[in-house]
Amino acid sequence: QVQLVESGGGLVQAGGSLTLSCAPSGSISSFNAMGWYRQAPGKQRDLVASITYGRSRNADITTYADSVKGRFTISRDYGTATVRLQMNSLKPEDTSVYYCNARGALHPSGSFDTWGQGTQVTVSA
Repeated sequence: QVQLVESGGGLVQAGGSLTLSCAPSGSISSFNAMGWYRQAPGKQRDLVASITYGRSRNADITTYADSVKGRFTISRDYGTATVRLQMNSLKPEDTSVYYCNARGALHPSGSFDTWGQGTQVTVSA
């Protein structure tokens, strides 16, 4: 019922930048939160950055993993509900598959907790 379409992954040299986008669609009534996670081979999926939606734009709460603070910025488009992750000063250790996640309420009823298909980010030294 809810789909997340991710885009923007790729190969970049260390120090470079990439922007990931996550566009939701479906019978969505409202969002509780959207975020980006990453999972390297053989490792668990960890939070990179998230936005917990407040009742107003000024009430949104953003959360970042310590390893990306100051380098990554998460933001949302209030018109399309698309969430973007701007990644600057990329390091080889940022190499991973990045997954978008969204949680919220369905229309007319119910809830969702949906993952995207993942997009590969590779940072070369």
